Amino acid sequence: MAASDYNTIVVSPEPRGRFIDAIIVGTPSPGTVLQLDLAVEPVNGNYSYEVHNVATAGDRPIGPIAVLLEDNLQGKTITDAYVTGTLGRLYFPLPGDELLMLRADTAGAGSAIGDQYIVQDTTGLILNTTGSVEVEPFVGLETYADPSATTMTHVMFAGY
Repeated sequence: MAASDYNTIVVSPEPRGRFIDAIIVGTPSPGTVLQLDLAVEPVNGNYSYEVHNVATAGDRPIGPIAVLLEDNLQGKTITDAYVTGTLGRLYFPLPGDELLMLRADTAGAGSAIGDQYIVQDTTGLILNTTGSVEVEPFVGLETYADPSATTMTHVMFAGY
């Protein structure tokens, strides 16, 4: 199935990861990688999460990979971005879980099944690996020609 055939971020028939509620910082869209925001105290037991940022986290997000989900409890879809300060849903995948992830628009970067993806700094989007030593937590499950815009891509979480 192509990514366009799904309307949810977690596409595994039996996901094995963990779902949580969190306060969203910024305006990320579902399918992006978030990390714990160290500058904000929890509110009513909910921690704040921001997009992956190398300046605070290095090449890996702080804590486990957290994928922002669609806000289906409020009638939102996978194309609706969040607003800072709202309560959102996160998913911490386990290896083998299949997801739709937002892939950055990178000129000349088509992809094939089995390609590895890294997490782009300050956007939380995934993009093709550059080949240097880096964390590649996602493996592509579909083929794309050079996309002309940010695109949902079907991937498998490989872990670290």
